Amino acid sequence: MCGITGILNLDGDPVSPVILKKMTDAIAHRGPDGEGQYIDNGLGLGHRRLAIIDLSPAGHQPMSTIDGQLIMTYNGEIYNFNELRIELESLGYQFRSRTDSEVLLYAYAEWREKCLERFNGMFAFAIWDKRRRELFLARDRYGIKPLYYTNTGTKFIFGSEVKAIIAHPDYPRSIDFEGLLEYLTFQNFLTEKTLFKDIKLLPAGTYMCLSLDTQKSVQQQYWDYHFVEPDNPLDDREYLEELDRLFRQAINRQLISDVELGAYLSGGIDSGSITAIAAQQLPYIKSFTCGFDLNSASGVEVSYDEREAAEYMSYLFKTEHYEMVLKAGDMERVMPRLAWHLEEPRVGQSYPNFYVAQLASKFVKVVLAGTGGDELFAGYPWRYYRAVVNDDFEHYVDKYYSFWQRLLSPEEIKNVFQPIWSKVEHISTKDIFSSVFRQHSVELTRPEDYVNHSLYFEAKTFLHGLLVVEDKLSMAHSLETRVPFLDNDLVDFAMKIPTRLKLGNLTEVIRLNENEPGNKTDKYFQKNKDGKLLLREVMSNYIPKVLTERVKQGFSAPDASWFKGESIDYVRRTIENNHAKIYNFLDQSAVSQLVDEHLQGKANRRLLIWSLLNLEKWCSLFL
Repeated sequence: MCGITGILNLDGDPVSPVILKKMTDAIAHRGPDGEGQYIDNGLGLGHRRLAIIDLSPAGHQPMSTIDGQLIMTYNGEIYNFNELRIELESLGYQFRSRTDSEVLLYAYAEWREKCLERFNGMFAFAIWDKRRRELFLARDRYGIKPLYYTNTGTKFIFGSEVKAIIAHPDYPRSIDFEGLLEYLTFQNFLTEKTLFKDIKLLPAGTYMCLSLDTQKSVQQQYWDYHFVEPDNPLDDREYLEELDRLFRQAINRQLISDVELGAYLSGGIDSGSITAIAAQQLPYIKSFTCGFDLNSASGVEVSYDEREAAEYMSYLFKTEHYEMVLKAGDMERVMPRLAWHLEEPRVGQSYPNFYVAQLASKFVKVVLAGTGGDELFAGYPWRYYRAVVNDDFEHYVDKYYSFWQRLLSPEEIKNVFQPIWSKVEHISTKDIFSSVFRQHSVELTRPEDYVNHSLYFEAKTFLHGLLVVEDKLSMAHSLETRVPFLDNDLVDFAMKIPTRLKLGNLTEVIRLNENEPGNKTDKYFQKNKDGKLLLREVMSNYIPKVLTERVKQGFSAPDASWFKGESIDYVRRTIENNHAKIYNFLDQSAVSQLVDEHLQGKANRRLLIWSLLNLEKWCSLFL
């Protein structure tokens, strides 16, 4: 696990070692165990190393093949690298290290872009081919590891984080108003855009090849999710046994490490089951939980602290357990560091993730997380149930698009963006939403098909946002996060599980949808123990049923209460400030009206307030 960066000067100018060093240093937190730079005239590659497998100097990067024709800078872990190494050795390749990095390099030498289909892991890397004068960049199937890039016309610049790119003096810092519109609609980016003008995030499951001779780039998607109802489903018992086998296999694959490994342990079933299986292989594994002080919480937020359930699981699995408690004010305290490392806000209120990663990093260099279980196995039934009965695809988009406007409605967007409306009025966020489904060729004839469409959307967008946030906030503390649910074999299997084994109440929900559900049935969508049925049954082999049958609980602080109470001065001081930088492009009156709705208890605007607080700090740090 590392940080990578690089430059390809399209104008032929030699790369400045000073600039490349500055770019590499900008992501030093991603790799405190070593650094390296490689320059070949107009090409420069930088690397920061977090040593996890083969801690010796043999793992130093940038790394080249023995003949010196391929040079690589790589970030990630390939969990099946030993199997690939054996295959490559049978083809005559010789290795100088025990690293997965060298295996990846020679896999590319042998199979070119086809090697991507063989990797089971998380990665972002760049390889310079001296003979072909081509730069090849790629990102893993799911987007666990980020890779940003920009093309100024004379320079192609890339990095694991935006900080590496903006460290180059030829990048002019400015905000992307279209990206801002996208974010303030979805609290996420559904396209390649970021908040930084002309800086893009290479999509998950995609590679790019840039030729120095033609100065043309080719971008190609090599993998995508495909959730589908099976034509000839297996017996239910077979699904249960196979999921159990693949789940255990995925966790055991990801235990490979030459440094100590721990696990996040919330009160949820995903992290609990991962920890249970890992603890069988690693006695007294260290586990980590973040809880919340609920003295000033109200409503549903009084149940947000899961420490009791986590402590019970720690007792069962005999982990060496550590926990911390966040209070009102901790967000304000961490916001400058958080915004700097996050670089661009995405899904959710992510500062608890920053704190729990900080806690884990004091004890281990690698931690297992339960990310992906909900998106693969339908853990958010109240989302899918809103759009299961539709006349056609457009009808489905109308209903689901409305639900995913997490921050501002179209009318609110127009008011808030009034100062710059002429710059963004041509953008249709509904078209952005609809375009996500372009590659998911599923015949939409049954409610189950629409559920699979929804699972596809969430894996492509919501899960991807979670992964980007998790990478940034763990690597801020030089901590590697692994996500066993995103094992290739497990994902391939999960996408073909019948909907009835994920969602048990679908028949009843179909009836409700046909009767045009309103406020009454909104409560039904929220109040159920549905979702992840097959996974819950498998996990009952490892954790008590009292926990597997719990209602889904997200990892969130009671900020809705805190924003109206103990943190109200911070909110007002930051957002109701006439000199706030966000009002260089947002309408202050429109923003204040929406925020006041929350402060007066008229509406829950916690996600919007979080986003505005983060954006204000982002402006101070990056513009």
